[in-house]
Amino acid sequence: MSMTDPIADMLTRVRNANSAFQTSVSMPSSNKLVEIARIMKDEGYVEDYIVKPGEPQATLEITLKYGPKKQRTITGIRRISKPGLRVYAKKDELPRVLGGLGIAVISTSNGVMTEKHARAAAIGGEVIAYIW
Repeated sequence: MSMTDPIADMLTRVRNANSAFQTSVSMPSSNKLVEIARIMKDEGYVEDYIVKPGEPQATLEITLKYGPKKQRTITGIRRISKPGLRVYAKKDELPRVLGGLGIAVISTSNGVMTEKHARAAAIGGEVIAYIW
């Protein structure tokens, strides 16, 4: 069965697992989902991610991260650009999430990156999601 929006499915799985204090969550893998997981790891929102090969499709497993007293590192995740309504931002119109406390994931011509890296590289792109 094909999925119309695998990015929204990934973000929803992470949001649900995070709210239930689960240690990990798995989903069907794709290159873009692995890049989003890499950004979440680099920014400190998740502990780690692993791509497990399999047939007919590989599986992406994300290990969630919590604080010492079970504080969530991910407070919220929101999908911005959807298949029915794509949202693009120019290099000087890149969004700031919670005044810089969160990140916006941007798909650019140079790959998937945070809005901070896109601002430094002076390129715009499609605003995929906000994570705070």
